[in-house]
Amino acid sequence: MSGAADEHGVYDPGLQTERTLLAWRRTCLSFGVASLVAMRFTVETAGVLAVFAGVAGAGLAVAAYVAAAVGYRRANTALHSTGSLDHGAAPIALATAAALVLGIACAAYLILSTLRGGPA
Repeated sequence: MSGAADEHGVYDPGLQTERTLLAWRRTCLSFGVASLVAMRFTVETAGVLAVFAGVAGAGLAVAAYVAAAVGYRRANTALHSTGSLDHGAAPIALATAAALVLGIACAAYLILSTLRGGPA
């Protein structure tokens, strides 16, 4: 296969961009589920903070999922038209924010449960 494929096919016979998109989908799904599970188990200790953190983490994971899908379409279109890869860092930034929210929620849970004298 030469530089560019037809517009309806895939650009890369190794499907690198498709594999990357699937990896981003799995990562975003993991962050979203982890945020909601963390919310479920910390709501008794952290209250509204747990709900906010769970919803924020899941929302950021969904945003990263959408950004990865848009980035895939942009990269695939750029590879077909110019032969060069065009992508941004939005999925990385959103996934990082989701991981930070999850980490902050876990730290808040540990601090609050220690202050209340409950098991950590």
